[in-house]
Amino acid sequence: MASSLTKDTAGAPSGEKAFFGHPRGMATLFMTEMWERFSWYGMRGILTLYLVAAVLDGPLEDRKVLAASIYGVYNAVVYMAAMPGGWVADRLWGARKAVLVGGIVIALGHFTLAIPNDVAFFCGLALIAAGTGLMKPNISVMVGGLYEGQSSARRDAGFTLFYMAINIGAMIAPLVVGYLGENVNWHLGFAVAGIGMSLAVVQYVLGGRHLGDIGKEPAKPATPEEKRAVLRKVAMWAGIAVVALLADLAMGTYDIEHVVNVLAVLGVVVPIVYFVAIFRNPALTSEDRPKIKAYVWFFVTAVLFWMIYDQSGSLLTIFADEKTDRMIGGWEFPASWYQSVNPMMVIVLAPIFAALWVKLAQRNREPSTAMKFALAMLLIGGSFGIMGLAGAAAANSETGKVTIFWLLSVYLVQTIGEMCLSPVGLSLSTKMAPKLFVGQIMGLWFLASATGNALNGWTTKLNAPLGDALYYTLWAVVAVAAGLAFMTAGKRIRALMGNVK
Repeated sequence: MASSLTKDTAGAPSGEKAFFGHPRGMATLFMTEMWERFSWYGMRGILTLYLVAAVLDGPLEDRKVLAASIYGVYNAVVYMAAMPGGWVADRLWGARKAVLVGGIVIALGHFTLAIPNDVAFFCGLALIAAGTGLMKPNISVMVGGLYEGQSSARRDAGFTLFYMAINIGAMIAPLVVGYLGENVNWHLGFAVAGIGMSLAVVQYVLGGRHLGDIGKEPAKPATPEEKRAVLRKVAMWAGIAVVALLADLAMGTYDIEHVVNVLAVLGVVVPIVYFVAIFRNPALTSEDRPKIKAYVWFFVTAVLFWMIYDQSGSLLTIFADEKTDRMIGGWEFPASWYQSVNPMMVIVLAPIFAALWVKLAQRNREPSTAMKFALAMLLIGGSFGIMGLAGAAAANSETGKVTIFWLLSVYLVQTIGEMCLSPVGLSLSTKMAPKLFVGQIMGLWFLASATGNALNGWTTKLNAPLGDALYYTLWAVVAVAAGLAFMTAGKRIRALMGNVK
């Protein structure tokens, strides 16, 4: 039947049964993303706790600080991998193949984590990072392809629906993987995450017929000389990394923090290099140049947002484990279960926000993208203001613990902020990206998370000397100031965006 269907301008089959009012291909991408996020958030939910309990050596306080740094920098590496992943899709394989290969590599990574060996553990993390770099930006590009030629509000609604897939997987994962990891066996938890990723690959292959021609071909295939040039650069930098590591080992000065610091620096340097490369590319037209300048504003704001937000998997998880009363009757629920709260809230709020943006757009009252980002910063700052109060309350408590309502309040405020920034930013990236750079601009959007997490490799170390109350209050003030600054610059940013709304 598929061959007899007409196709729209995006190359997706038309005339098929809709998926909640959206193209049928959304169902394929929705389910694939849901299971991929199950695997990712399941692993992430127990990563910090596993590092502290089973991998790192030394006093407990030092292990917690180092685990938080490793967690932040690893997240940065995963999101940095989105840049070469976007290039591979744009210039070599097309998004369709990049997503498939990435999914297979991620599954292999999770099953490698299931091997009870420290070397296998870090190899598994490397595989997951590489596979996510191929899959994550390119599946979002394919979502954008489903809405080619359609209204901005409808595209935003589509990305908000897609965002629900992310959060359904993220909600279920800590409940299953977290429980198994904390209460049965860490490696069993990692193996279950691998099963989830395998289901994502199966779903993607079986549902591929609903995607038509979307993502089948690269936007601008690389020439043989370009391929050789990239291969030479990759070999050179890989060689430098290996030599530096071997030299560190030979001198007897090796410390895992050296790797953490190098990767943190890369998390800051890489986006700067990419933005410079895009601005210097002769293919960037005079019409697109101001849009990329505007995108820099959104990128920097997103960096600060994710730097604060993604501490939920490190410092906030440790706070949940040590300073929150988790007793229900006579049973203490796993600390990792807190990480299901945010996605659960997103599932409830996502359709509300999707309908809200469309309804406000119909009345010409929808807030601009710049205003949405400003609101997101004010909210994320407010969430850490609450954490500052929670830290003070725990310090003054006889038990050293606070009720679950403190963290629940933090996650609620963060979720509302997330709904103002994350799905909107995804949609914005597909709208503002020049056609020849779509995959790489999507990679840059995920690189904002990388840079924020890279900075976490350093900033989370301030928690121990400052204490919870002062540490969280400090970043609350910074975030609120950034939100007010973005709000003030809103008119200038909208002018640079041109016809993009």
